[in-house]
Amino acid sequence: MRSTGADRLVVAEKSRNGDGAKGLDRSALRGGQLRVPEEEPLGKAKPFRISKRVVWEAFQWVRANKGAAGVDGESIEDFEKDLKKNLYKLWNRMSSGSYFPPPVRVVEIPKDGGGKRTLGIPTVMDRVAQMVVKMYLEPLLEPYFHEDSYGYRPGRSAVQAVGVARKRCWQSDWVLDVDIKGFFDNLDHALVMRALRKHTDCRWILLYVERWLKAPARLADGTLVDRSKGTPQGGVISPLLANLFLHYAFDEWIRRKQSNLLFERYADDIIVHCKSESQA
Repeated sequence: MRSTGADRLVVAEKSRNGDGAKGLDRSALRGGQLRVPEEEPLGKAKPFRISKRVVWEAFQWVRANKGAAGVDGESIEDFEKDLKKNLYKLWNRMSSGSYFPPPVRVVEIPKDGGGKRTLGIPTVMDRVAQMVVKMYLEPLLEPYFHEDSYGYRPGRSAVQAVGVARKRCWQSDWVLDVDIKGFFDNLDHALVMRALRKHTDCRWILLYVERWLKAPARLADGTLVDRSKGTPQGGVISPLLANLFLHYAFDEWIRRKQSNLLFERYADDIIVHCKSESQA
């Protein structure tokens, strides 16, 4: 099923630290849903119909979630010093098709189990741009996602996934514990775009998602690295794209090939319940 326009209902994901989004209608936040206005009419110079209000709401979510500066060194506080001009500039560029994302800043953080995880930190403006696309795109994808997918989805959590897994462990003695190594770093761009086109033919969404996938990474020493695969952990749009990929690569595959098996998936961490070791 294809959608040619933006959904009017945006499913907005709350911050891990609470809703915290200053300036938002608190009643709209309850239940994780946020109503956005109609797309604004644009002149001939603006081929894409993107609402200024959505750009404003996207910034509220970025501010609530905080986060480090990107390659330009600009903090959220710095961005707010000329907020009206910055948001207008972003809206103008996104609406005209002339927005090109800057490189993501690569940082490494320690993992709980040892080793390091590589994050790609977008600039504040780029995080707002990604949130704009997410606000339009997420409602198109959510109705198709599997009931047992819990990661980075509105109204769902790791605690819920653990609760369901605990109950199912009483029904099946064996589990297959899956953690896809380097999943975000190795995401196939062509397959992501192929999956995305199954759900929308909105030109500006497809244009900017592809640009984000291809945006280079800047290492700590200043080296720019081109990316032919992967989507940076730390990007606003990355978890949604990861869920879309695994919806087809895993959830739908299980449904078609092993429909008798139950599972819980949190992004690329998966538990599959099996009746025997041989089945696992």
